[in-house]
Amino acid sequence: MVFKQPLKILHVLSQRPDSTGSGIYIQAMLNESAKKGYSNFLIAGVEEKRIPRLDCIDGDHCRYLRFGKADVPFTIVGMSDVMPYESNRFCDLSMDQLAQYEAAFTHHLTETVKQFKPDMIHSHHLWLVTSLTRQLFPSIPLVTTCHGSDLRQFQNCRHLQSRVLKGCRHVDAVMALSKAQKKTIMDLYGLKDERVHVVGAGYHDQHFQWAPKSNPPPVRIVYAGKLSRAKGVPWMLGALSRIDAPHWQLDLVGGGSGAEKAECLELAHGLGDRVTAHGMVPQMRLAKLMQNAHLFVLPSFFEGLPLVVLEALASGCRVITTDLPGVTEILGNHQTDFIELVATPRLIDVDKPVKADEKAFETALQDAIQNQIRAVVRDPQIKLSAVADILDRFSWKGVFARVQAVYHACTRPG
Repeated sequence: MVFKQPLKILHVLSQRPDSTGSGIYIQAMLNESAKKGYSNFLIAGVEEKRIPRLDCIDGDHCRYLRFGKADVPFTIVGMSDVMPYESNRFCDLSMDQLAQYEAAFTHHLTETVKQFKPDMIHSHHLWLVTSLTRQLFPSIPLVTTCHGSDLRQFQNCRHLQSRVLKGCRHVDAVMALSKAQKKTIMDLYGLKDERVHVVGAGYHDQHFQWAPKSNPPPVRIVYAGKLSRAKGVPWMLGALSRIDAPHWQLDLVGGGSGAEKAECLELAHGLGDRVTAHGMVPQMRLAKLMQNAHLFVLPSFFEGLPLVVLEALASGCRVITTDLPGVTEILGNHQTDFIELVATPRLIDVDKPVKADEKAFETALQDAIQNQIRAVVRDPQIKLSAVADILDRFSWKGVFARVQAVYHACTRPG
């Protein structure tokens, strides 16, 4: 479809645009749409004293809802219960706080639409702000990217479901990360097949590139993600504590908050100088750590499509991850010796392992890590040709081509 002029797109994210997977995703959408000549504007939520500086969009095309005092008198509300910065949980909001939250976003959305006059809106997460956006602007085409954390919130915050469904059921198109996620969206939100499109997520192929691996020892391992129980970090550290040889070194990358972060860091500290806790790092720094690593481990209990798995593969790392639906859909048919899937334990409330299964899960992780460490010793390099088709499909350029098709299907020519 040919348009008389480039689209004007309003991008909406209820949390920080420079942290977590959804932040990486929205920055990629801003970058790729700008390459196509589209005009972009961003609304996002931030802490009052931490205004992000983004390379992908000019500051005068951003409007930030500030949590703290300026717009909402409480800390930012995260789509995950554990965020890499101080945050609130949706399940803990009072009705008064919920009203303040929605009123603040209503103000910023209304003023921005009046000023920017978008041809379409691209929101992130099938959750409260997307529902609100649909209700405020029923005549503007609205597409929404589901990231997975929204599905978890929907299942855990039953008292908010009707509020979410009021608008989200009328979104023009939903973009899912995987076929498995598409089915869950259709089941939970009552959406028809033709309104949910599988577009996936991507990685920055200009940042994450293959580099030759050093000969061990040590075998360099990297984890990147939130320091939380839902990501399986305590069990990964427990598994590593029982592996002495061949010698390994772990780079633990990511932020967190509260007791769960403290638990992870205490376990890491117990492993001594074999673990380096980096905290949150920029993408280029993570890319360098992955290029230096032999093995990437993601023992998570809940993911949509973890971009870090793609980043690790592109960097030439062996990969161990749990057999989550989004992961197996992409990696399950690739029979290689450098991708190992560990069975996810039985779960309670989406991402909490059944206590009786914890020991077996940790043992399975230990066996997989030990197996891959030994494989690194035999041959530090992997053959990227075995996963070249995956990496091509999930570059951001490839993902945006599918996103653009959804844009065009939902927007009339100007």
